Amino acid sequence: MVERTLKNNHFNQNLRNKLMSRKFLIDTDTASDDAVALLMALRHPDVEVVAITVVSGNVPLAQGVANALVTAELCGSQVPVYAGADKPLTRKAEFAEWFHGKDGMGEQNYPPAKRAAESTHAVDALIDILSSDSDIELITLGPLTNIALALKRQPDLANRVKRCVIMGGAPCMVGNVTPAAEYNIWVDPEAAQIVFRSGMPIEMVGWHLCRGEANLFLQDIELVRGFDTPYGHFTIDCNRTAMEANRIQSGEIGISLPDPTTMAIALDPSICTESSRHLVEIETQGEFTRGMTVVDQLNVANDERNCDVWCPDGPREPNATVCWKFDVSRWKALLYSLLQ
Repeated sequence: MVERTLKNNHFNQNLRNKLMSRKFLIDTDTASDDAVALLMALRHPDVEVVAITVVSGNVPLAQGVANALVTAELCGSQVPVYAGADKPLTRKAEFAEWFHGKDGMGEQNYPPAKRAAESTHAVDALIDILSSDSDIELITLGPLTNIALALKRQPDLANRVKRCVIMGGAPCMVGNVTPAAEYNIWVDPEAAQIVFRSGMPIEMVGWHLCRGEANLFLQDIELVRGFDTPYGHFTIDCNRTAMEANRIQSGEIGISLPDPTTMAIALDPSICTESSRHLVEIETQGEFTRGMTVVDQLNVANDERNCDVWCPDGPREPNATVCWKFDVSRWKALLYSLLQ
């Protein structure tokens, strides 16, 4: 009976994979909001998460890997998890434990997952997967170190990515780690510069979208608790320290979820209600602007009259689609549907 059940489960999983219409590869520095974003993708009925690659960022690499494995286990997923870069390309490692807690998961001290990460390095996995399948949507939720390292080794990978949705940047120039910069880009601006200049079909989802009405407020939290599912409780519990940090940083009483808002747009692009294409450059040298995402909103870099300043080698085309606004009610509805 047990053997038959296992065979049936294997058959059902294979059937589910065949029915899935989209493939995601998720690169993450797994802390509390990343974990919720992973949960959303892993539970979405139309998406197969082919791999999770982990990078140093919110927490040290080993902790990020452990958190990704715990999240996958909660979802009943055997998705392969790969450990990648343990520091930025040229800078020292930075962490956001003050925001997410020492374990990155709201000090919940979840027991370790029953399985370990794969032995293959994340950069090798990225190259192998993207080289062999041109139908992959790449979703990045952390610093872009792993992606940059893969591109440095194999630049033509940029042409293999079907879609690249990046949680990063502050196009409205209100940062969350400095006045000018969002955390993911600030941690490794050199890596971000490589990725934004690579030619990938980038969609930039900035930190501004998770603020204001996009927060999970007290009534939203009560609603999620009311689902009484392990996914709902996990979402609220692992963001406990993040909620308090959000109150201190922004004065907002609620849970701010930048990675899940990004994942919502990755899952349903129509949730982004206002976007436009621009040249986006990453500041790596500025004394006050390290990691700033410089968005050419008026497309001056594509105007010959401005080339002495921005484009001495000739006009430059837009390299990213920037999401400016999104539908808050639909983002929350999608989240709730995946937590029940």
